[in-house]
Amino acid sequence: MSWYRNAVWFVKGLREYTRGGYESASKHFNPADVEVDVAGRCFLVTGANSGIGKATAKEIARRGGTVHLVCRNKERAEVAKEEIVAETGNQNIFLHIVDISNPKEIWKFAEKFRNEHKLNVLINNAGCMVNNRELTEDGLEKNFATNTLGTYIMTTALLPLLEKAADARVITVSSGGMLVQKLNISDLQSGSGPFDGTMVYAQNKRQQVVLTEQWAKAHRNIHFSVMHPGWADTPAVRSSMPDFYERMKNSLRTEAQGADTVLWLAVSAEVTKLPSGLFFQDRQPVPTHLPLASTHSPPEDEEKLMEVLEEFSQKFKSTCPG
Repeated sequence: MSWYRNAVWFVKGLREYTRGGYESASKHFNPADVEVDVAGRCFLVTGANSGIGKATAKEIARRGGTVHLVCRNKERAEVAKEEIVAETGNQNIFLHIVDISNPKEIWKFAEKFRNEHKLNVLINNAGCMVNNRELTEDGLEKNFATNTLGTYIMTTALLPLLEKAADARVITVSSGGMLVQKLNISDLQSGSGPFDGTMVYAQNKRQQVVLTEQWAKAHRNIHFSVMHPGWADTPAVRSSMPDFYERMKNSLRTEAQGADTVLWLAVSAEVTKLPSGLFFQDRQPVPTHLPLASTHSPPEDEEKLMEVLEEFSQKFKSTCPG
């Protein structure tokens, strides 16, 4: 059935995920939802030096929020910070250099951050699509390390801070590609069989949806959401999916259009009227499974994913200096 899932997803994408889909959906948006002042609220955005992360950070800064940019590349991050400050006039923009594929770095950062800052909203945007199987210095497959384990550790490490915050939220940027994947906990690091970076990425994005649903059940005073930004023209898409980019470049969303729902989830009062743990596209909750796609997984698999990630998490926490 994988051919069926892929075909349905692509047809759905051509209709909904492109710039035309955004323009159609946005006719029903209420502009007042995001015309808000968030001065005094603190936001952390991972992968914030380009693409959807930077576009989100910039719009939050325009609305007066304190924004913590978490980026891997220091030079590009400093350029992004300068641009955000210059365009918004907001000086409360702070930069942290962290490699989200490195669990020990995340733990070290999060423990320091918890002691020095407050946090209202965490936006897990950092991600990667590595098309050949590549291991990190810790021996982790890089897509899994960044997209799944990195997201898990960053979130769980900052939960104590979020638990103390007013109107706390966690937003994770996933992908509609996850619709073609059923949760597979037997090979989390894609070590068996041929390696397909696009499908590994889609599996990671399915894992992020499951994480969000599980966190929502466990942490009732934090609002969790996960979203699909549509197909946007970002540096990551250009570098990781060059053939797709060439084919679709005239139909791709802008970075700001891709970031719109992230911003809405981060700042709108309407969001918390909806249940925690939902998957969003263009400011609307949408199903996490295609019709007839057989991508539902048993609860015990979802619980096992959380257990395995917690084991990984604690292993790297225990080796974290300090």
